[in-house]
Parts: sequence; structure tokens; C-alpha cells
Amino acid sequence: MLPMATDIGNPTVNIAIFALFVLATLAIVFRASRNNKTAADFYAGGRSFTGPQNGIAIAGDYLSAASFLGIAGAIALNGYDGFLYSIGFLVAWLVALLLVAELLRNTGRFTMADVLSFRLKQRPVRMAAAISTLGVCFFYLLAQMAGAGGLVALLLGVSNRAGQSIVIAVVGILMITYVLVGGMKGTTWVQIVKAVLLVIGAGIMTIWVLAKYTFNLSGLLGAAVDKSPAAGEKLLSPGLQYGVTGVTKLDFISLALALVLGTAGLPHVLMRFYTVPDSKEARRSVSWAIWIIGIFYLFTLVLGYGAAAIVGPDAIRAAPGKANSAAPLLAFELGGEVLLGVISAVAFATILAVVAGLTITASTSFAHDIYGQIIKKGQISGDGEVRVARYTAVVIGIVAIIGGIFANGQNIAFLVALAFAVAASANLPTILYSLFWRRFNTRGALWSIYGGLASTIILIIFSPVVSGKVDKKTGASLSMITDTGIDFHWFPLDNPGIVSIPLAFVLGWLGTITSKEQVDVDRFAEMEVRSLTGAGAEKAVSH
Repeated sequence: MLPMATDIGNPTVNIAIFALFVLATLAIVFRASRNNKTAADFYAGGRSFTGPQNGIAIAGDYLSAASFLGIAGAIALNGYDGFLYSIGFLVAWLVALLLVAELLRNTGRFTMADVLSFRLKQRPVRMAAAISTLGVCFFYLLAQMAGAGGLVALLLGVSNRAGQSIVIAVVGILMITYVLVGGMKGTTWVQIVKAVLLVIGAGIMTIWVLAKYTFNLSGLLGAAVDKSPAAGEKLLSPGLQYGVTGVTKLDFISLALALVLGTAGLPHVLMRFYTVPDSKEARRSVSWAIWIIGIFYLFTLVLGYGAAAIVGPDAIRAAPGKANSAAPLLAFELGGEVLLGVISAVAFATILAVVAGLTITASTSFAHDIYGQIIKKGQISGDGEVRVARYTAVVIGIVAIIGGIFANGQNIAFLVALAFAVAASANLPTILYSLFWRRFNTRGALWSIYGGLASTIILIIFSPVVSGKVDKKTGASLSMITDTGIDFHWFPLDNPGIVSIPLAFVLGWLGTITSKEQVDVDRFAEMEVRSLTGAGAEKAVSH
């Protein structure tokens, strides 16, 4: 039985291209899995990747469905304000490069908790770091799963939520397969292939769009304004989304803080620094990643305004995936069924690669930190940890499937911004304090992590994102809870970063100065030398 025809493209062609991409990536994963012999192979790819390889993989991990689908849609509908996502995601890399990348690589072994617990009490800090890692990964997974549901709904004509839920479940099963079979090595190669395809695909579409306007960017922007009568000239200036009231201006500042500070606290990005052999390669990998990511975000500017000019905001809003459908709809208008199928398959591969990276990060954190170091107190073999990590990956996959079904229909760039808020609040203050503040102690770490994590999640639950946000023109719900009669929000901002990030820094400071714990001067000196020079890196950090 062939799927029913959709308004755009040919479902049979789309399924064929999807299947080809999935089979190709599975073949890569199975080939890579032959070399998975130790825990370091499963967790960190045997530290065998070069700087350029890891840089491309980081770009693959970072350029998620939100970067491609969500940002293109945000620019198409909100113009200048939508492009602020691209700016925030890119500038964030400077924080990661200057403050975190090399130091973290030199100090840790497999996970972020290795760094945070290096000179503090192992068990409580590892538990807090692992819980924080799982929280960030969950929000990020929500975004990717929602993207998968919307994308495949558009391509296969699956308009009902039950059908989209099945699609999300299939993505989850494939994701679990990648992690169980390939580990970090297989996942990294999938991310490298996907990053190359994504940048090439976006580049081809960018050149195609510019060619339609004789490579005149002003002509493209003018056409986008003409096709968007509701927005008009506001499409080209700040304020269409974040300038109506004082609340939305605060929301913009909150979003900017979360985006710029969140990257340096994303556990699945931080883990990528452990896959290179030394700190020099860690620096090279970040340099490669910045170039690739920067070029890609310039493409999103053209793709977003191109979708506004060629497809039109009304057609984008009417599509099953709403804003997330802008890039696939643009591909169909430019190159018909084949380009649509290829670009959508690249987007689908993007989702698969990123969710696999998130899943291995979360499962590694549980197996290495909670099970290996806390429950078993370090008395467990590498093989035993890897076996637990595989079981955990299955559980995380199931949770991600259920969460993705509920988040289906949300703008995924927006959902990712929530994950960044959690990372910036729960992880970044503790990482910076651990690396740079001699007096920092266990109570400060626990207050900072748990306080940042709890405040962010509570504010998200009681924000308009979850309930009470209604489109003033149509009366439709814009929240996760689609019943407009349910409204329990009291926090006015969509993104809690402006409150939760400073609060986490203050809690880390307050917890430290109120504790009588003695500072381990020798341990801090060892950490400082190791982080700056790489001497003794990769040794076990438990003590």
C-alpha cells in the first residue's frame, strides 16, 4: 500500500529517499561498531578523531533540526527577530571556545561530572551533574522529536496526531539502534556525514534562491516584504516578535542570555571534546566548528527570507508543521519532488544524528556517573558500565518518544531555546566556578546545579509555553497544552533565562560562602595545571 498523495511532493519518492539515507547511516554505524572494544571506544570514540573530523561532527551535533527547520521558519514569519536565533547560536560558540572547550577536555574523562566533581565530594556532585545532564538532554530531545513529527507529517500527508505519533516512535527506535550498535564512534561518523550533507544542501538552496533574484539580496528582501502584507516593512527591522510590549522585550533579553550562555553548558556538545586525543585537537575542532556553523547560519538568512518571498507566510502557517515546514516548502518550490525529498531526508538525518548524540550523552552520564561511581562506587568494569549505558539508552528513547508526542507542533527553535536555558542555568555557573574559583565547594555546586535546574523547570511549567498562550487573531492555542480553557501560567516570559541564570550564579556563590568545607588547595592546583596544560589528562578522576 502506498501512502496517500500530499499537497507537496510525492510520498513514494520521499519514502524511498528516506529509506536510502537510513540504510546508509545504519551501514556506517555497523561498520564503526566493529572497533568498539572498550568503554573509551563506546563513550569517547576511542579518542581517535582528528580536530577537523571532530569539528565537523560538532557542527553536525549543533546544527540540529532547530537550526535548519526552526530558524528558517522563524525568519520567514518574523524576519529580523527570527534571525536573532542564528546570531545567538553562533555567538555562543565564542563563550564555549574561550572559557570551556580546552579546559574541560584536559580535566575530564568521559562526562561533564568528571570535571565538576574533580576537587569536590564525588557522590553528591556527580549525582547533581548527571540529573542536570538528563534534564538538558530531555528538553533537547523534545525539540528533535517534535521536528521529526512535523517534517514527516508534511511529506507523507499524515495530518492526524496518531499517525505523527507513530512517526515519532519510529525515529526513537532508529535512534536507540544507532546508540546500541555504534556507540560514540558510530554516532560521530553519522554526524560527520550529516553535517556535510546539510551544509551542501543548504548551500545549494541558498545559491538557487539568490539566483532567482539575480544575486541581489535587496531584491530578495523586497520580495519577502511584498509577499508578507501583514508584516510589511517590519519584516526587515527589530520588533515584529520581540517589540510589542515591555514583556516581549524582556523575553528577547532572556532568550539572548539563554542562547549565548547555553552552548558552553550543553552536555552533548561538551562530550564531543573527549573524542580527540589532546587539547590542541580540541581547539582545532572548535575552530572548524565555528567556520562551518557560521557559514550555515548565513545560509539560514537567505533561506528564511527566500521562504517568505517564494512560499509566503500564509502557506507556511497552513502547512502541517507550521513554521518548521518553511525549508521543505521552499525546496519544493525551487526543485520539485526530488529536491524536496533530498532536503527533507537531510533534515530527517539531522534529527536522527542529533537525537543519537543526545541519547549517548544521557546514557553515558547515567551509567558512568550514577551507576558506576555512585551505586557501584567505582567497583565496576568498563564492560559493565557500557552494558548499563545500553539499557539506559532504551529507557531514554522511550521517554523521548512520549515527550515528543506531547511536544508535536511546537516551533522547534523555540523548544531548543528552553534546553539552552536549562544548560545555562544548571551547568554553566558550576563549570565556571569549578574551573576558576579556588574557594568553590560542594555546597556551592549543589545549590547552583539544583537551584538553576529547579528554577528553570518550574518557570517553564508555569510559563505561556505550557499553557495560556493564545493567538489573538485566530484564538488558537500556541502552548503545549492545546486546550485554550486550561491556563495556569503566572510567569509572563516564554524563556526563563533572565531569572534562572543569575539566580544559579548567586546560589553557587551563596552556597560556597555559607559552607565550612575546607578548600582542597592541592586538588585545585592539580586541576588548574591539568586544565591549562593537559598534563595527566584522561586519568581516572575519582578520589
